Amino acid sequence: MPRVNRTAVLSLLIASSSAFLLFQLYYYRKYVSKLPGPHILNRKGQGLFSLSVLQQTVKKFLALAQRFGLPLFLADTAALTLLSHDALRQRDRLVREPHCSFLCTGRPITSFALHANLWKYEPSFLLAAEQKGFELLELRGEDPRLASLDTLSGQEIPLHFLFRLHGYIIHVVFLYERSGNYLWSGALRLRADADRGFAPFKLLDYGRHAGAYDRPELVLTVLDGLDVRIPRNVSHFLSEQRHARFLECRYRDARNFLQMYPDDVSPVAVEFRRKVKSLLHLTSRTLAALNIPFWLSSGTCLGWFRQCSVISYSRDVDIGIFISDFSSDIISAFRDAGLSLKHKFGKVEDSLELSFLSDDVKLDVFFFYEDGDVVWNGGTQAKSGRKFKYVFPPFSLCWAELLELKVRVPCETLDYVTANYGATWNVPVRSWDWKTSPSNVQENGVWPPAEWAELIQVY
Repeated sequence: MPRVNRTAVLSLLIASSSAFLLFQLYYYRKYVSKLPGPHILNRKGQGLFSLSVLQQTVKKFLALAQRFGLPLFLADTAALTLLSHDALRQRDRLVREPHCSFLCTGRPITSFALHANLWKYEPSFLLAAEQKGFELLELRGEDPRLASLDTLSGQEIPLHFLFRLHGYIIHVVFLYERSGNYLWSGALRLRADADRGFAPFKLLDYGRHAGAYDRPELVLTVLDGLDVRIPRNVSHFLSEQRHARFLECRYRDARNFLQMYPDDVSPVAVEFRRKVKSLLHLTSRTLAALNIPFWLSSGTCLGWFRQCSVISYSRDVDIGIFISDFSSDIISAFRDAGLSLKHKFGKVEDSLELSFLSDDVKLDVFFFYEDGDVVWNGGTQAKSGRKFKYVFPPFSLCWAELLELKVRVPCETLDYVTANYGATWNVPVRSWDWKTSPSNVQENGVWPPAEWAELIQVY
């Protein structure tokens, strides 16, 4: 076998490396250096962006926004993440262009949110943006605030503005006030004739689905030499953004249901709905103070999903809480809010259930346990000590609106409701036995009689 000439191989490697270096220098001088300022690769490694161009694009857009009074704030997740103290300390260790430390995130997009109710739509703003060189893609959708059981669709409103300059995108998300005292953003849906190459839509922070947000408190600050409004509590806003998905009530299906099964409009039913609304709002405030998320469960969830309201003959309110979010302060917090404890079944480790009473309406709090590929909550029969288990497929949580309140529901609502009520969930059942009627109920043993005093408490 012939011996390898190491000198020849080394010479070949040096020649190849030199050729590649010369090519890089040629490419830089020929193309990249024509862009002003230093350059960065975006995080996907797709193309070069001039830091100066990025900064000047944002600066030009913010000047236009200020001129036309757009109530904007920075909503870009990458830029806001850089505002955390840990990220700041990390960035101090890196060699970066000092004049663009926050807005130049390495992404070809910067996102802003616009408080739509504080701005009158100005066509002259769009004209001015065009004169500054911006290309615009305006995306509209139906106004859900005008939708109801009587009116299934409203007029179209702007939902997203995408401004493009030098291949860089400024994304403006419209936030509208809803009756539940929260802000709503619509999903970004391209029409058939839309330019799908206008922007890297998969990289957008907003628009994959509708979203719901608390109204953020804003502060004016200086980022990279530019005056920018940002949420005062950046961490809270970023957490909201990750869990903002919103599900609209299915008004068309609800109207079809109510045409077949007219709602009870008696004074008793109307009064019950009023009490439920009051109780749900009180529950939301009480659990929010403890930082405990909850969602509509059982019949209350079914009422929202099926008829955009509460089931007047259910006579109670049902909510779910993951046992991992349990706090020993729940009972005292509800008592302080004016609710009386009606019963306490089970224990934190197994089948915990609480029930409270407010103005003759019962609030049932079911705690859910994650067990492998299922989620379940427990039930207890007080007179016999028998235990029951209600099994659901795994689910995530989305926002929705019920009785002018922003509340959570399972995102996979149909699966959740079907598990609990079977395939005929769309047919009202007035006679309901919680031990036998649910489709997902299972026998789960019996509490030891010696533990009844602790585990079966009725007040």
